[in-house]
Amino acid sequence: MPETKKQLLHLVFGGELSSVDAADFADLSKLDIVGIYPDYKTAYDAWKQAAQGTVDSAQTRYFIVHLHRLLDPDATGA
Repeated sequence: MPETKKQLLHLVFGGELSSVDAADFADLSKLDIVGIYPDYKTAYDAWKQAAQGTVDSAQTRYFIVHLHRLLDPDATGA
């Protein structure tokens, strides 16, 4: 049986912040959920594309959340 690569799920999302000094969103109903990805590299590529698309908006930020760390805090991985 072939070895299955462990899923290291990552969420990419963002939106307009209420201030450039904090990670508080101006309007939670307008969050942009880019997607959930099976590894950090894929999530990073999606984050980079979303972030570059909003480069003219200083108050818009995108984040990568390591979902696998929330689902299994004792596990190791990126």
